Amino acid sequence: MTQGVVVGLDGTDQADAAAQWAAEEAVLRGTGVRLVHVKEMSPEALLPFAAREPDEPWAEDLLARTAAGLRERHPDLSVTTRLLPSEPVASLVAAAEEGDLLVLGSRALGGTAGYLVGSVGMTVAGLVDRPVVLVRALGASASRGPVVVGVDLRQPVDTVLGFAFEEAARRLAPVQVVYAQRLPVYGTLGPSMVPDVRPAVAPEIQRSLDDLLEPWRAKFPDLAVTGRVALGSAGQELVHAAEDTALVVVGRHARGSALGTHIGSVAHAVLHHSRSPVALVPHD
Repeated sequence: MTQGVVVGLDGTDQADAAAQWAAEEAVLRGTGVRLVHVKEMSPEALLPFAAREPDEPWAEDLLARTAAGLRERHPDLSVTTRLLPSEPVASLVAAAEEGDLLVLGSRALGGTAGYLVGSVGMTVAGLVDRPVVLVRALGASASRGPVVVGVDLRQPVDTVLGFAFEEAARRLAPVQVVYAQRLPVYGTLGPSMVPDVRPAVAPEIQRSLDDLLEPWRAKFPDLAVTGRVALGSAGQELVHAAEDTALVVVGRHARGSALGTHIGSVAHAVLHHSRSPVALVPHD
């Protein structure tokens, strides 16, 4: 049994929720969980008890307590722990490469509690070659509700769709595929300015989306699959669709830009506003 799901711990409620989600995910995958902690705490970490004792004994206790809790809930689950070197980004990226999936806690974009949210978490999510799931401390379950996935018909989507459909198949959950396209300004002005093109554009895009999903429906015949076209902001549409879902899946470019790694405006919007776990899936 491999340590397929790697979880970063930092003592926050969000990281604890990430560990619980990861354990459920590992059970669904039939794999194990590895809990990791970077030895040196971030100066931003809001952990008043951390300064009362050296970090390493505290970290070892954190890993041991979390592992014991996961084993109690899932007796057959393989749980291992590991302390990482003190550089958070490099250590977490290296740890992620040893598994199939990295799970981190996330308060929201720009949160300040713990080194796994805010700039470090976003940097790690933009660097690793594995999918990354970010989990809020809201009691999210790995197996409840549909799987929502956002696609861009102008970009490669097979990797993103493949991840979403496999996650849905593990849960026997419905798949909701959302494609949002923002029309030019003149396309939404209405008949008082120019003809409203939305009635003509939406059906054509819907046909393209249905064509895209046809082989996935054939590959996963037991799943209920819906495809929806929205004319507007992709981020807003995905956040709206993500209410009460098991997982929201969005893609990000695997290669960083000249300005460094980034996860894209749509992923930023979803991470900032979604209460459901969000999976960032790298693609070419």
